[in-house]
Amino acid sequence: MPAELPLDDGVVALTAAIVDIASVSGDERMLADAIEHTLRLRAPHLEVLRDGDAIVARTHLGRAQRVIVAGHIDTVPTNNNLPSRLEGDATTGTLWGRGTVDMKGGCAVMLALAVSLEAPVYDVTYIWYDHEEVEASLNGLGRLARTRPELLEADFAILGEPSNAGIEGGCNGTLRVELRAAGRRAHSARAWMGVNAIHALAPALELLARFEPETIEVDGLAYREGLNAVGVRGGVAGNVIPDEAVLTVNYRFAPDKSVAEAEQRLRELFGTVAPELTLTVTDASGGARPGLDAALAQHFVAAVGSAPAPKYGWTDVARFAELGIPAVNYGPGDPSLAHTDDERVPVEQILACERGLRAWLSGA
Repeated sequence: MPAELPLDDGVVALTAAIVDIASVSGDERMLADAIEHTLRLRAPHLEVLRDGDAIVARTHLGRAQRVIVAGHIDTVPTNNNLPSRLEGDATTGTLWGRGTVDMKGGCAVMLALAVSLEAPVYDVTYIWYDHEEVEASLNGLGRLARTRPELLEADFAILGEPSNAGIEGGCNGTLRVELRAAGRRAHSARAWMGVNAIHALAPALELLARFEPETIEVDGLAYREGLNAVGVRGGVAGNVIPDEAVLTVNYRFAPDKSVAEAEQRLRELFGTVAPELTLTVTDASGGARPGLDAALAQHFVAAVGSAPAPKYGWTDVARFAELGIPAVNYGPGDPSLAHTDDERVPVEQILACERGLRAWLSGA
């Protein structure tokens, strides 16, 4: 029998319980079972659906507008940071543990509201989904968009990604490419007889070392870009001149560009210094414009009462943007602590997000 999550002890205790069910990407089943079981037991006002390890719960109140509140239940691998621990009390303390920031605090807020709000002023679709922390092809929200697109029909979406309990609009896009150099093997004692492929990467590395990232304003928010080497491989033995070397580069680009435009920029940039390198795109996800000009977004900003900021990392708001749904990030936790071994969240941010979302969904 799946566990029933502790809804009656407050959203901080609920967060701790969700954190303590380990759910590294690919191993979300136990947490998905617990969320589904709790919803079916405690929320008869919701239609509850299951798709793999994604849980969808919906109201059907006949409201004029529908909103989505979504969050992923998977985490990056643990590293002796479970079970959770609370330092201080449940109103001013700090909750430590894998997933406290990214993003089980947001998932707990969603669950608390889904069960307790029987008559929100909008129809609401709550989505807890799997496989966000791995390659885009496995993403549970993407799977729903492909196979059950009717479940993602909405006028506005809120993603519970960590944002320090403030609103972060849109997100940067991300593009990963491989720059491949070809050489010719030779004995390292007679290096002049070969062509060193690793050395051929030098112009690209020099460009990256001196690259100055741009800050680009999009719909009133300033997005800082980034271009960095994130991996390098080459060589077959300690006495052999390498005949192949590969440099992996990650480009975080502002949402004023499409994926195709970002790719073209990299081709032009590296083509000027190292035209002999072969550039291959290995992963790409478009960004999302802030979407703050939508009336529902403006109502939400007013309810929360904080000035929106840009989201520098990629999040699934981009998937909603592709579907034509304005979306923002709003969740507890400092994004800079996501995936770190000392991941932790001030409990006051969990409480603030619950208050903000409850006020907006209640029409307060």
